[in-house]
Order: sequence, then structure tokens, then C-alpha cells
Amino acid sequence: MSIKTYIIDAFTTELFKGNQAAVCLLENELDETTMLNIAKEFGFSETAFVIKQNADSFSIRYFSPVKEIPLCGHATLASSKAIFTEFKELSQIIFQTHFGDTLQISQTNGKIEMKFPLHQTVTTEFNDEIRKALGINEILNSRYNSFHNMLMLELESSKELENLKPDFSVLRNIETTISGVLVTAKSERENFDYEYRYFFPWSGADEDPVTGGVQSFLAKYWSDKLNKDKMNAFQCSKRTGSMEVELMENSVIIRSNAVIFITGLMNLN
Repeated sequence: MSIKTYIIDAFTTELFKGNQAAVCLLENELDETTMLNIAKEFGFSETAFVIKQNADSFSIRYFSPVKEIPLCGHATLASSKAIFTEFKELSQIIFQTHFGDTLQISQTNGKIEMKFPLHQTVTTEFNDEIRKALGINEILNSRYNSFHNMLMLELESSKELENLKPDFSVLRNIETTISGVLVTAKSERENFDYEYRYFFPWSGADEDPVTGGVQSFLAKYWSDKLNKDKMNAFQCSKRTGSMEVELMENSVIIRSNAVIFITGLMNLN
């Protein structure tokens, strides 16, 4: 069996920036073990598996090297880039995720626009061992999102956020039920509103270069805090990445770009 496959850098206009995702364009379903093995082979934070359902509708599933992920922004963006490249007649796409979300995608003014669901956060306590292992001195706020099973920590300074050097050897050995920790702060950069980094050594990789799916709750958090519906977000990881977000009534619009690195055939014979 040969599978058309892309490797794409998402949330960037430059190669070797943003976040890498593999996109596998399937003709038929693969079993979960095979999809997980493929994700392990690529070793990216996420690999997407896409099947065309009808003219503009596709099913999509996301796998880290460790497990299936319910929703992934950069792999959705990468999949959108691959589909718009494969099917040049399309200007809009609908993705149906394995966990029940419907994602509306379009191309607007040279950018790919993704419509994601809004998810809420609740106030929560945090594990102080995690704080210490992340290298955080003081936490302004701690929240929890149940859909992503993710802890969110707000810091006072985006400079401190950018300079964090977590001890992943310690983090990996902390017993926790969460999937990962999102750390965020108000941006000190011109033209950006907030910044963030995402660490998930318990469920895929040490740090995600650029994370889009978290905007389903992070954009709402900063919208309430800054009293703004349109914002620019920056992920201050080593590879860096950025996106525009816009809050709607029950959804968040994410706008950004992606760059194709490799196109080829995967051989599963």
C-alpha cells in the first residue's frame, strides 16, 4: 500500500520554522495500531490521517508518538495546506474529527482560516513539583481545560516565559493525570497580544514548537482578560510561530500560513 504523504511546517511562512506535521492522505481507514506506529516513525508531535468523504468534507484523526490526540491546530493547518494543494478547485474544507468536532476551513487573503470550537477553563490548583521542574518562579493564575486535559499557567513576564528551561528528566517522572502544561503571558513584543509555550512530556514530546488547538480555550482566556475579540498570538518556542485569532459567539477563528517541506509516497508493503 502506498500513501500520499506531506511534511509541512505550520504557523509560519518560512521553512524550518513553525511546527512540523506529517499528513497522510488515506483512501481507506487504517487501524489505530498502524496509525500510532506511523506517528512514532515520523516522531513529530502530531501526524494527521485524512480521508476524503465527499466533495469538500474530510475525516481527520491526530496521533502523537504516544497516543491519539482529540484536536490539533498545527496538524489541521498542515492538512488544510495539503488538501488545498491536492484539490486546487476547493476554496473551503470541512473536517470531521474522531472526537465529534466539525472544523470549517477556508483560504482568505493568502492565509488559511480555521474555525475551531470554544472550550472553557476553570480555576484549579497546580502541582508545585511541576512548577519547579518548569523553572517557574511565580504563577499569576492557574486554570484547567477538560477537553484537552491541560493545565494552563499564566506568568507575569513573557521574557520569563521565553527563557524557561524546563528539566524534562524531572517532569517525565512526575506522576500526573494531565496531558500537558500550557504556560502563557501577556506579550511584550510589538504587534502581539499574548505569548505561550506548551510542554507535554507525558503524552508525546517535551515541547510543542507551535500549538494551535489550545486557542480553543487560550484565545477566550485572553479575550476576557484584554477585552479584545481580535488578537495576535506568538509561540516563543525555539522554532517560533504566530497566528491571528478572532473570537466569535461559539467559536474561535485561527488564521495563519503553512509551508510544504516534502511530498512523497509512504510504503506500507
